[in-house]
Amino acid sequence: MAGRRKFEAYEIALEIIRELRGVLATIKKHDRDLEKQGRRAATSIALNLKEGNRRQGKDRTYHFTVAAGSADEVLGVLDVSEAFGYVQGAAVRSLRELLDRELAMAWRLTHPSP
Repeated sequence: MAGRRKFEAYEIALEIIRELRGVLATIKKHDRDLEKQGRRAATSIALNLKEGNRRQGKDRTYHFTVAAGSADEVLGVLDVSEAFGYVQGAAVRSLRELLDRELAMAWRLTHPSP
């Protein structure tokens, strides 16, 4: 794939999934439904970014908006997991940073400068 530019937001989404695997395994020991929701939301980030990157106009913006919503949902899964004591803040700090970065990228994708 020499010469192809990488879509950074999509690459970050894949990194989120890689970092989330262990966290989801821990969550699953306590709450299978919450783990499934986190897995679906993380998958949605990547797939909506990938699909939106090939779309145009409002359809493109829609997919990027859904990806942002899913990134925020993963943050919610982390919040709930911490509140229940399934995971601790230090264990998910870098994951939260990646999600914040993803949300910033999604904002720029859905709000392009004039």
